[in-house]
Amino acid sequence: MYQKKIPIELNCGLDLAKEVLSGKWKFHLLYFISEGIKRPSELQRKIPGATRRVLNVQLNELEGYGFVTKKVHVELPLKVEYSLTAFGNSVIPLITALGKWGDDHQDRLRQLIAKSNRWVKM
Repeated sequence: MYQKKIPIELNCGLDLAKEVLSGKWKFHLLYFISEGIKRPSELQRKIPGATRRVLNVQLNELEGYGFVTKKVHVELPLKVEYSLTAFGNSVIPLITALGKWGDDHQDRLRQLIAKSNRWVKM
């Protein structure tokens, strides 16, 4: 099993939140699932830049942390659905506010990103 070389810092709320919410697609997954029950294929269509494997890993982490529930319908073909828990719903206002902040400052943020990384496609 993989062990991190640098110990995890869990000294404050920011450290804790960063640990459970870090991941390239977790904010997107939580946001889209907050719109209603989603199947993996729906999430894949909404996040085309992510591989199915990465989405599954991050969905499993979100489920393990109690942000989402996974319901498996035993039928052919197998049907899986994800929904938010009350705990998952509690983080949606933060994600929405962060997204709004990004929208409000997108021109400046794009310039800063382009300046720091000249290989970014805009």
